[in-house]
Amino acid sequence: MARKRTDTVLVVKIHGDRDRRLPDQLVVEEPMSIQLDSHLVATTMRTPGHDYELAVGFCHAEGLLAGHPVTGVRYCANGSAADSNFNVVTVETGGRAPVPTARLGTTSSSCGLCGSQSIDELASRLAPLELSRVPRIDRAVILGIPEVVLGGQDLFGETGAVHGAAAFTTAGEVVVVREDVGRHNAVDKVVGHLLLDRRLPAHELGLFVSGRASFEMVQKAWAAGFGTVVSVSAPTALAVQTAKRAGITLYGFTRGDQAVRYSPG
Repeated sequence: MARKRTDTVLVVKIHGDRDRRLPDQLVVEEPMSIQLDSHLVATTMRTPGHDYELAVGFCHAEGLLAGHPVTGVRYCANGSAADSNFNVVTVETGGRAPVPTARLGTTSSSCGLCGSQSIDELASRLAPLELSRVPRIDRAVILGIPEVVLGGQDLFGETGAVHGAAAFTTAGEVVVVREDVGRHNAVDKVVGHLLLDRRLPAHELGLFVSGRASFEMVQKAWAAGFGTVVSVSAPTALAVQTAKRAGITLYGFTRGDQAVRYSPG
């Protein structure tokens, strides 16, 4: 079922001393509960669309799958999907994944769920990337990828209110673009898409993020096996430390013909 991702509202646009009343498109933001084998994992505020990918990507990034394959994804755990307004998604491993500990509360769309994890905790379950398996991406591709991804962000074009994430090849070809009101959700959707398509670990791909390169963005990239992360904004200090520990090449302020490389990989 295709979910509505925008709402139309009447607004007053002010230009100098003139007012105009006209319709405007606003992005939809709704809570979605993620379950693993019918056990509650978390609830996140997200833009409806690619919900299965979001749930799978989140479980993978958090290490909740523990290496077990996903055997199915569905709306709701009990009853009909319509009863929960398509806002509950269950990821299934046939009971093979460990029982998760539920995250308390609802996370906002502006922050991730995993910032409390330390680099050492990540390193305990994620090995550094093998540099021999991670291809270098040409600087022209790095500098050009933001514009290429923007061309595929239809929802941003309508509302101007969502973040984008994308996986791209060393040749600069975009494999998948996903949008969401939450930065971390957009990345989870990309990771979930690749996992369901059996393309993880994504050693041969780069990850683009439209916002700042925060700790959770790098953590999710590490879990998915991306060797390169490209951001249009600044990274945090913890993100740079994490990228160095992971062996990820991290770029920030990638705009026009300029970028800053913080971690050489």
